[in-house]
Amino acid sequence: MLDALIQEIILRKDELATEQVETIYFGGGTPSVLLVNELQQLIDAVYQNYTVSKNPEITLEANPDDLSEAKIAELAESPVNRLSIGIQSFFDEDLVLMNRAHNSKEAKESLFIASRYFENITIDLIYGIPNMTDEQWRENLQIAFDVGVNHISSYALTVEPKTALDAFIRQGKYPDVSEETALAHFNILVSETEKQGFIQYEISNFGKPNFFSKHNTSYWQGKSYLGIGPSAHSFHRNMRSWNISNNPTYIKKIRLRELPSESEILSVKDRFNEYIMTGLRTIWGVSLDKVEKNFGSKYHDFLLTNAQSFIHKELLIVSHIDEKHRILKATDKGKFLIDGIASDLFMI
Repeated sequence: MLDALIQEIILRKDELATEQVETIYFGGGTPSVLLVNELQQLIDAVYQNYTVSKNPEITLEANPDDLSEAKIAELAESPVNRLSIGIQSFFDEDLVLMNRAHNSKEAKESLFIASRYFENITIDLIYGIPNMTDEQWRENLQIAFDVGVNHISSYALTVEPKTALDAFIRQGKYPDVSEETALAHFNILVSETEKQGFIQYEISNFGKPNFFSKHNTSYWQGKSYLGIGPSAHSFHRNMRSWNISNNPTYIKKIRLRELPSESEILSVKDRFNEYIMTGLRTIWGVSLDKVEKNFGSKYHDFLLTNAQSFIHKELLIVSHIDEKHRILKATDKGKFLIDGIASDLFMI
């Protein structure tokens, strides 16, 4: 698999030939199972085949149970300069419910040790978990604050079919996910992170100044990205592509120097809808002037007309940066509902 990943990096080098790589992200699985020298081989392959910026953000996703102090110390000596730790919760009952491999002790220890080696750490936390009280949610956040975490990604729990949680809910062992509870936790999240100096720069992402995720921000701003490995997705200008998910088939194709991917050209409508979805989730909002310039007056007028009801309900607002630049953004009241609002503004 490692050889195949390196070969794909080489095979696709022309796709970003005119662009500079600003971020490298190891994620979408459990890349922390790789040895540090294996990560180094992948990073070297990127540097050898692409133009990389002077100080790229290099992130590694990791589970707490993979992060021994020895592993963290090794990573700190490597080019990796940002850790993304999948904490989810600091309570054992929540971790069992979500079928996580680590426990509360491992979550706390991995974060505490990592904070001694890395300044740039982000953690994932889940809210809206059945039986999680407001006090427990505040305690989850306080543990992160006390350690000095500078970035938090936080999402409402969703119940996937055929999971343990799905079975427990159907059997009546746990209450169903409550939107009311999720909203209460979301409001606590927004309030408590703000008190600690975090900025909610995207609906689910909170960072202190200079600690916003450069990688995720590039997605939201429509920059090109190259996804390497099985199931990885890529985006370049108006084309999206995705690799096959089967590992043996992926490796076989790469050995034959064939790219194991499919692609599609995004229509104007697709690109408009995607801009609305990503833009409204961020503090940068949707530029009405950019909509008119990139998609035409038809799309501009459609968006503004259909946004009026949400503006009237104080869920959206049009901010005037100056006489020529207007931004459509979510209000504090509208943030929790923004995905539904965005979908109502799609051009069908």
